[in-house]
Amino acid sequence: MHTRTWHVTINLSEHDGLTRAEAVLRTDAGPELRHEAVARLHPGDRDVPEIGDELAACRALSGLAHDLLDAAVADVEENDPASGTPSIAADSPTPA
Repeated sequence: MHTRTWHVTINLSEHDGLTRAEAVLRTDAGPELRHEAVARLHPGDRDVPEIGDELAACRALSGLAHDLLDAAVADVEENDPASGTPSIAADSPTPA
């Protein structure tokens, strides 16, 4: 059995009601993937920084997941050129 460890880092910054998150996936298999996202404080809402952190991080992780799926589909297509179509569709539900 071969075990791999992938690391995801989320960097957060906040300035004037705008929270920015960058999710970075590092693996030993290739280049890292990055996805950035933001959350904005609505002028009528209380300033609770944790909420902005959570929303921005969630959006960055969601985007990173989509980017990873796109990379997997591209790898499938690249490694099986005879198939013509990927065996994994980007909009397919996750198998149980």
